Amino acid sequence: MRLSCLQDNLIKGLGIVGKAAATRTTLPITNNVLLASEQSRLRLTATNLEMAITCWIGAKVEEEGAITVPAKLITEFINTLPNERIDMSLSDYTLELQCGRFEARMSGMDAVDFPPIPNVSGGITTRVDPEMFRAAINQVVFATASEDTRPILTGVHVEADADLLTMAAADGYRLAISTMPLSARVDEKIEFTVPGRALAEFHRLLADQDEDVEISINPGKGQAAFQLKSIQMVSQLLQGTFPNYNQLIPQSYGNRATVNTADFLRATRTASIFARDGSGIVRLQIDPASSEEDESVTGKMAISARSEQVGDNVGEIDARVEGESSKIAFNAKYLVDALSVLRENEVILETTSPSTAGVIRPVGTNTYTHVIMPIHVQW
Repeated sequence: MRLSCLQDNLIKGLGIVGKAAATRTTLPITNNVLLASEQSRLRLTATNLEMAITCWIGAKVEEEGAITVPAKLITEFINTLPNERIDMSLSDYTLELQCGRFEARMSGMDAVDFPPIPNVSGGITTRVDPEMFRAAINQVVFATASEDTRPILTGVHVEADADLLTMAAADGYRLAISTMPLSARVDEKIEFTVPGRALAEFHRLLADQDEDVEISINPGKGQAAFQLKSIQMVSQLLQGTFPNYNQLIPQSYGNRATVNTADFLRATRTASIFARDGSGIVRLQIDPASSEEDESVTGKMAISARSEQVGDNVGEIDARVEGESSKIAFNAKYLVDALSVLRENEVILETTSPSTAGVIRPVGTNTYTHVIMPIHVQW
């Protein structure tokens, strides 16, 4: 292999694929990144066997070839070089690099031993808008389970039906559901569950993308591919049955409060400071306006937290309240997580009782629903 490319392009490519390289593994070659010449381009690939990311960058190829070298080593070295042309050549299993007055030699491993990257074909293919897909991932991926006690809950369940894509995640304490239109209609309904870690990584790759994302799914092979112009991520799918999450959404409410999203988030973050030493609990008390108050006042929501060791606080925000007064307590982090991903100015909180799940919905769209289980507290 003999080729040359720009330092800036190479460091961007290594940054894209590097997150997929394994860090703890019994297969040492997965600590490496694969460098291979391919039709006047340099192909970079890394995998941890759960997902694989491939990136293509421009290069002047004089001699074809391929090698794998430690991902961390080459990334750190290329990062220190000036933004000039890098010349690469391969001698046996040693990669030689030269950039200006800097040069290095890296011991590599044979490219034929690198795990093959699956070709996801023979299934269903569709397309989605990159910005909408990025927003949808952001709204659900944080709600995946972090522990592997129920592996299926560590993933995001994706359902493509006609011209609609629905993504859902749940960890047993909360549920996030986001919907968006498909750019390419699917003829048959398909469901699959992608590891949350893979989608979180793809969310990073979607920044500044302006072309549709092509999604290819082959449930029989247990694989999905997400294709951008010069980037591809292939992920293994999680096996198992995802819970019927529609049954977890309350169909009625006793109290409905509409509040400013930023005000609600600020008050919750303030309360969470005191909630750290109080089991992470914030208390919400929602009251409609009394008949003695000014007609322009429609109600209020008080967000509070207290700790025996630290103290307590109360924050109050305006609310348009439908129904009777209500009280409910939530995990502060779960509430902050849900409010932080909303871009709408106002949000609705629906509650029924202190022991019934609360539902959060942004005002002005029906594309997002968040359900949080309450915490039982003494009032």
